[in-house]
Amino acid sequence: MIKASNFTDTEISLAKLSKALAHPARIAILNLLASKESCVCGNIVDELPLSQSTVSQHLKELKTAGLIKGTIDGPKVCYCIDQDNWTQLKKEFKNFFDSIEIGILNNCC
Repeated sequence: MIKASNFTDTEISLAKLSKALAHPARIAILNLLASKESCVCGNIVDELPLSQSTVSQHLKELKTAGLIKGTIDGPKVCYCIDQDNWTQLKKEFKNFFDSIEIGILNNCC
Protein backbone atom coordinates (compact mmCIF):
# COMPACT_ATOMS: atom_id res chain seq x y z
CA MET A 1 0.00 0.00 0.00
CA ILE A 2 1.27 3.45 -0.89
CA LYS A 3 1.51 5.94 1.94
CA ALA A 4 -0.40 9.18 1.49
CA SER A 5 2.63 11.01 2.89
CA ASN A 6 4.41 10.27 -0.40
CA PHE A 7 2.08 12.70 -2.18
CA THR A 8 1.60 16.45 -1.97
CA ASP A 9 -1.55 17.97 -0.51
CA THR A 10 -2.46 19.17 -4.01
CA GLU A 11 -2.10 15.66 -5.47
CA ILE A 12 -4.30 14.21 -2.73
CA SER A 13 -6.87 16.99 -3.16
CA LEU A 14 -7.01 16.55 -6.96
CA ALA A 15 -7.40 12.79 -6.59
CA LYS A 16 -10.32 13.21 -4.16
CA LEU A 17 -12.01 15.74 -6.40
CA SER A 18 -11.43 13.58 -9.46
CA LYS A 19 -13.04 10.64 -7.70
CA ALA A 20 -16.06 12.80 -6.86
CA LEU A 21 -16.34 13.80 -10.52
CA ALA A 22 -15.84 10.26 -11.82
CA HIS A 23 -19.49 9.36 -12.31
CA PRO A 24 -21.80 10.60 -15.08
CA ALA A 25 -24.66 11.12 -12.63
CA ARG A 26 -22.53 13.52 -10.58
CA ILE A 27 -21.54 15.41 -13.72
CA ALA A 28 -25.24 15.64 -14.64
CA ILE A 29 -26.08 16.92 -11.16
CA LEU A 30 -23.34 19.56 -11.38
CA ASN A 31 -24.57 20.60 -14.84
CA LEU A 32 -28.10 20.91 -13.50
CA LEU A 33 -27.02 22.98 -10.51
CA ALA A 34 -24.84 25.21 -12.70
CA SER A 35 -27.73 25.86 -15.09
CA LYS A 36 -29.99 27.21 -12.35
CA GLU A 37 -29.88 30.76 -11.05
CA SER A 38 -30.72 29.67 -7.53
CA CYS A 39 -30.39 26.65 -5.30
CA VAL A 40 -32.26 23.54 -6.35
CA CYS A 41 -34.65 22.05 -3.81
CA GLY A 42 -36.02 18.59 -4.40
CA ASN A 43 -36.55 18.69 -8.16
CA ILE A 44 -33.19 17.11 -9.00
CA VAL A 45 -34.91 13.71 -9.08
CA ASP A 46 -37.54 15.09 -11.49
CA GLU A 47 -34.82 16.20 -13.92
CA LEU A 48 -32.63 13.09 -13.91
CA PRO A 49 -33.40 9.46 -14.75
CA LEU A 50 -32.38 8.34 -11.25
CA SER A 51 -34.18 7.27 -8.11
CA GLN A 52 -34.36 9.52 -5.03
CA SER A 53 -31.95 7.28 -3.11
CA THR A 54 -29.41 7.28 -5.95
CA VAL A 55 -29.56 11.06 -6.29
CA SER A 56 -29.15 11.41 -2.52
CA GLN A 57 -26.07 9.20 -2.58
CA HIS A 58 -24.48 11.23 -5.37
CA LEU A 59 -25.35 14.52 -3.65
CA LYS A 60 -23.66 13.24 -0.51
CA GLU A 61 -20.47 12.42 -2.46
CA LEU A 62 -20.44 15.85 -4.10
CA LYS A 63 -21.07 17.58 -0.78
CA THR A 64 -18.36 15.56 1.00
CA ALA A 65 -15.91 16.56 -1.73
CA GLY A 66 -16.90 20.20 -1.18
CA LEU A 67 -18.18 20.72 -4.70
CA ILE A 68 -21.71 21.57 -3.61
CA LYS A 69 -23.34 22.86 -0.48
CA GLY A 70 -26.78 22.31 0.92
CA THR A 71 -28.98 24.44 3.13
CA ILE A 72 -32.02 23.22 5.00
CA ASP A 73 -35.25 24.93 4.01
CA GLY A 74 -38.00 23.40 6.12
CA PRO A 75 -38.33 19.74 5.12
CA LYS A 76 -36.17 20.24 2.02
CA VAL A 77 -32.46 20.63 1.44
CA CYS A 78 -31.54 23.15 -1.23
CA TYR A 79 -28.33 22.50 -3.18
CA CYS A 80 -26.00 24.73 -5.16
CA ILE A 81 -22.41 24.69 -6.33
CA ASP A 82 -19.97 25.87 -3.66
CA GLN A 83 -18.47 28.85 -5.49
CA ASP A 84 -15.34 29.16 -3.32
CA ASN A 85 -14.43 25.48 -3.60
CA TRP A 86 -15.31 25.44 -7.30
CA THR A 87 -12.94 28.35 -7.93
CA GLN A 88 -10.19 26.55 -6.03
CA LEU A 89 -10.86 23.34 -7.97
CA LYS A 90 -10.56 25.14 -11.30
CA LYS A 91 -7.29 26.73 -10.18
CA GLU A 92 -5.80 23.42 -9.01
CA PHE A 93 -6.78 21.58 -12.20
CA LYS A 94 -5.52 24.43 -14.38
CA ASN A 95 -2.17 24.39 -12.60
CA PHE A 96 -2.02 20.59 -12.94
CA PHE A 97 -2.84 20.60 -16.66
CA ASP A 98 -0.50 23.53 -17.32
CA SER A 99 2.38 21.72 -15.58
CA ILE A 100 1.76 18.54 -17.61
CA GLU A 101 1.55 20.52 -20.84
CA ILE A 102 4.87 22.23 -20.09
CA GLY A 103 6.44 18.87 -19.26
CA ILE A 104 5.23 17.37 -22.53
CA LEU A 105 6.62 20.25 -24.55
CA ASN A 106 10.00 20.11 -22.81
CA ASN A 107 10.41 16.32 -22.70
CA CYS A 108 8.99 15.11 -26.00
CA CYS A 109 10.58 11.88 -27.33
